[in-house]
Amino acid sequence: MSASIECAGREIRSVIARSPVPEDLRHAENTLQWLLRLQPDARHPLQLAALAHDIERAIPKRRVNRTDFDDYDAFKAAHARNSARILRPILALCGMDEKIVEEVCRLVEHHEFGGDPASDLLKDADGISFFDVNLPLYYRREGEEEARRRSRWGFLRLSPQGREIVKGFSYEDRALNRLLQQVIRASGDLLMRP
Repeated sequence: MSASIECAGREIRSVIARSPVPEDLRHAENTLQWLLRLQPDARHPLQLAALAHDIERAIPKRRVNRTDFDDYDAFKAAHARNSARILRPILALCGMDEKIVEEVCRLVEHHEFGGDPASDLLKDADGISFFDVNLPLYYRREGEEEARRRSRWGFLRLSPQGREIVKGFSYEDRALNRLLQQVIRASGDLLMRP
C-alpha cells in the first residue's frame, strides 16, 4: 500500500474519531468491511470512499442539516456532496494522485444513490452497515417512528443481494427485530407494485 493511501486512511479515521455521533467511526469501518465482503478485491479508491463516505457528519460546523431540506433525498444528496468537498483537501494533503482523488470523491458523492457498479457497491455496503451498526443507536436516539422511516428508506435503496443480507440480521432488542420485520414486509409490498 502506498504512503499516500496509508496517510489518507489515517487522516480520515482521525477526523471521524472526533465525531459527536458515537457510531460514526464504527460505521465507517463496518462499511469498509462490508465492501470487502461484497467485493474482496475492491480497489483502494473504493476502499477509501467506503471509509470516508460520511465524513461530513464528524464536523458539526460543516455538517449539512436535515432541517434545511423538505425532501430527504435532497438532504442525502447534499450530505454526499459535502462529504466529498471535505474529503478532497485531506486526500490532496496526503499527496494522492489527482486522478485517484477525483475517483474517491466521485464515489463519495454518489454513495447515497449509486449509478455505476462501483458507487452501487458502495451504496450497498453503506446501507447494510446502517442495519448492522447504526440502527440500534439511531433507534434509541431518534425514536421508533423515525427509525422505521429511515429503515424503510434504507432497505428500499439496497440491491436485492443487500436486502437478502439484511433480512438475516437480528438484534438483542425485540422491538428492533419487530421493526426490521415490519420494514421488510412493508418494503416487499412496495417492491411488488408495478
